[in-house]
Amino acid sequence: MLNKYARAFFTRVLSPFAALLLRLGVSPDAVTLTGTGGVVAGALIFYPQGGFFWGTVVITLFVFSDMVDGNMARQLGRSSRFGAFLDSTLDRVADAAVFGGLALWYAGRGDDVLMCAVAIFCLASGQVVSYTKARGESIGLPVDVNGLVERSERLVITLVLTGFSGFTIFGVPYIGILLPIALWVVALGSVVTLAQRVVTVRREAAEADAADAAQPAGTEPESEAEPEPEGEPEPRTGQARQQASEAAESEGNGAK
Repeated sequence: MLNKYARAFFTRVLSPFAALLLRLGVSPDAVTLTGTGGVVAGALIFYPQGGFFWGTVVITLFVFSDMVDGNMARQLGRSSRFGAFLDSTLDRVADAAVFGGLALWYAGRGDDVLMCAVAIFCLASGQVVSYTKARGESIGLPVDVNGLVERSERLVITLVLTGFSGFTIFGVPYIGILLPIALWVVALGSVVTLAQRVVTVRREAAEADAADAAQPAGTEPESEAEPEPEGEPEPRTGQARQQASEAAESEGNGAK
């Protein structure tokens, strides 16, 4: 739902800014690198110190680069397989920084071993959820499933509730409970999403194997698809990049 509606809205809003960057000679890959750097810095500088409000503000500003770089590529109408690979790979880096920063807070000043473990689980499960789709597609399966908590949902839930939990600096009482709630929701939602994808891949693989077995003797089976890099398998360009972005969970194509 977020990919279908929110991304389309912000794409229209950010199109003039993307066009300006192109006129200034900025490349989509440069925007991708800058956005990821901003997210990593915001997460690893502010979150371990308990600066949840300002850290989330910084991260959110740079998260929108995920839509800007794709918008720039579409306006250029230029194919870039490396751009698609870079975008998807750096999405994983940004996600790891967000949950890593929260884990560092709980391991240090937050002093909560259980919540530190939950934050680390959110980090790891997000990577695995992304991998299941990329791996399934690399062996020629469509992995046609919309998971309960994909990348967009993980980022929105985590950033919104973490940001609000930072309102403790303004004297709002009990608001800090929102951060543990966010992490538990993302952790449980990721487990459900992983199960959905595994079940889907199992079903699609069984159907594909049955179709291969039913081929007449002497008929060459369809060649197995070449594995794609982990992340978004399509190049970041034109309609292909738009479809990849709308179907993404940074899981890519800056919210990466």
